[in-house]
Amino acid sequence: MRAGLIAQKLGMSRIFDTEGAHVPVTVLKIDNCQVVAVRTAETDGYTAVQLGAGTPKVKNVTKPMRGHFAKAKVEPKRKLVEFRVSPDALIEVGAELSAEHFVAGQFVDVTGTSIGKGFAGSMKRWNFGGLRATHGVSVSHRSHGSTGNRQDPGKTFKNKKMAGHLGDERVTTLNLKVVSVDAARGLVLIKGSVPGSEGGWVLIRDAIKKPAPEGLPFPAALKAAADTGEGAAS
Repeated sequence: MRAGLIAQKLGMSRIFDTEGAHVPVTVLKIDNCQVVAVRTAETDGYTAVQLGAGTPKVKNVTKPMRGHFAKAKVEPKRKLVEFRVSPDALIEVGAELSAEHFVAGQFVDVTGTSIGKGFAGSMKRWNFGGLRATHGVSVSHRSHGSTGNRQDPGKTFKNKKMAGHLGDERVTTLNLKVVSVDAARGLVLIKGSVPGSEGGWVLIRDAIKKPAPEGLPFPAALKAAADTGEGAAS
């Protein structure tokens, strides 16, 4: 199990394949994604790689975090994420990952924070059909209707689908296809849409429900190795 990547969503665009078909894509930017810390079974009880990306304002970095980054000898990062990995997929601290960590044609899972839409009714939030347009219904055509029974149980059950806050929650979209990778500019083009707004952070990792393609860099595609034309260890 390999580590993933931290990317920034730039927005959506489109490309044309070899047959001239239009393919909508989401453009994700991989920039300065480095290993900040490593978790091992001996010291932490599990194996994981902590990655950091982005450049924060100096005033927003706390004193303990400055020490954390200084220990790893890396510049302070704006976003920190841990990826669980297998023991043989650990990466040394300070290594910078390249966009070539993923290859065109493979499937990935993308996690992000969905766009917040504020308070929404039951029809928009849960795709309810609404009440009838006639036969006694007035004013409440878009309401959710009954929320419970009578004396028994005498309450509305927890987690009942009703109107409320929509969006602004962690969402993972599975089995998205990587259309192409531009290592020079640090871009990964994903077919279709991914959760989150423009400029938001997303996590990309190998799809858990699809087999990994042949030739994936293991344990990772490192930036230094990609710049010199050398592949990662496999």
